[in-house]
Amino acid sequence: MDSKPVHFKRIAKEESWGYNRTTIDYIQNAAAHGLYEIRGLGAKRKVPHFDDLVFLGASLSRYPLEGYREKCSTKTILGTRFAKKPIELAIPITVAGMSFGSLSANVKESLGRAASEMGTSTTTGDGGMTQEERQSSKTLVYQCLPSRYGFNPDDVRRADAIEVVIGQGAKPGGGGMLLGQKISPRVAAMRTLPEGIDQRSACRHPDWTGPDDLAIKIQELRELTDWEKPIYVKVGATRTFNDVKLAVHSGADVVVVDGMQGGTAATQSCFIEHVGIPTLAAVRQAVDALEDLNMKGKVQLIVSGGIRTGADVAKALAMGADAVAIGQGVLYALGCNSETYVQNGEHHSAEEGYTALGTAAGFCHHCHTGKCPVGITTQDVGLEQRLNPEVGAKRLKNYLKTLNMELTTIARACGKQNVHHLEPEDLVALTVEAAAMARLPLAGTNWIPGLSGY
Repeated sequence: MDSKPVHFKRIAKEESWGYNRTTIDYIQNAAAHGLYEIRGLGAKRKVPHFDDLVFLGASLSRYPLEGYREKCSTKTILGTRFAKKPIELAIPITVAGMSFGSLSANVKESLGRAASEMGTSTTTGDGGMTQEERQSSKTLVYQCLPSRYGFNPDDVRRADAIEVVIGQGAKPGGGGMLLGQKISPRVAAMRTLPEGIDQRSACRHPDWTGPDDLAIKIQELRELTDWEKPIYVKVGATRTFNDVKLAVHSGADVVVVDGMQGGTAATQSCFIEHVGIPTLAAVRQAVDALEDLNMKGKVQLIVSGGIRTGADVAKALAMGADAVAIGQGVLYALGCNSETYVQNGEHHSAEEGYTALGTAAGFCHHCHTGKCPVGITTQDVGLEQRLNPEVGAKRLKNYLKTLNMELTTIARACGKQNVHHLEPEDLVALTVEAAAMARLPLAGTNWIPGLSGY
């Protein structure tokens, strides 16, 4: 009897873990073009996150607050260490730095309007301060980046705080990018650059090389502003424990730590996915550094990178942050990756724009192209009109309001009259990895991996 080979369909269709379709596509594109991929937004890989933590709400052993009848304060003060005029915010949720250039002027105005109505701050990003942003923002943080694009001492004085940016969570150790299609005449004039030419920012500041020089730079900024403005120092999360210590030693009033889930307008995919550490791990290291220096409460900590919900905010605060900064969530609230945009009071389909980019709503990360179908990450005169500042401000205000309501709901459930009273004791971890990174007990046990026996 003849024997015939047996073919198993399951094996024939089985995908390699190390060389799946995504990896094969990457290799074949690299082989065809000799170029790395540049894209926007943040990391797509799954890493330990705030989702891996849960709160221990009050019951018999703890006493909860009654719904909305008992107050829960969200007041947040930043910059109390040296600044004559610390910033007072109504909520501990701020808008992260996103530049005019990466975003349209209409978007920057929307951010300022919404933040002002909610009693919080927004941040300039690279490339300088626009009139729209300053006029619409009650509290505006002015960034000092390695590029110095658009940096102006007069604008420093007009700001309410200054943020010295050492690095971003999406690309720590790398400089910013703004491709030529987004270098409009106005952007070029603000940055003193030729129109339509790719711009790559420096990866380090040109006038100092270490923490001793940073201390001198911070002193210069204080003298420029008569010691009125709080000085923030922002680091991308890598060697967070040492970086936070050095920022404090250099004289920072506030330290901003940006985890690897933070977004960007444009950078290499290899940066976004493979450089930096998760925000969850970075928060623990940052708080450890402040406590080690006995500076917890004296120097404030802002955490950013993958903060999306009120629960994320609450968990960051419980772990020791004083406030959070949100970037990608803000863009999604404005309509990023939406199937439609509103123009002249009517909804219009954005499908054609996504199709032209070779993507679809919900999958788009093409911020770097300047062809944003919903008018957010663009300098195209026609496209930017797809985001009306009034509509954008209303949507963002609703988002921030929701986050704050969720935050206070959780705080009350844990028996806290102030969101800043949330503490690590209110949290447990659902996975061994999250427990080790956050240094919290695994749910249902007293075990903290690496620290305690069981």
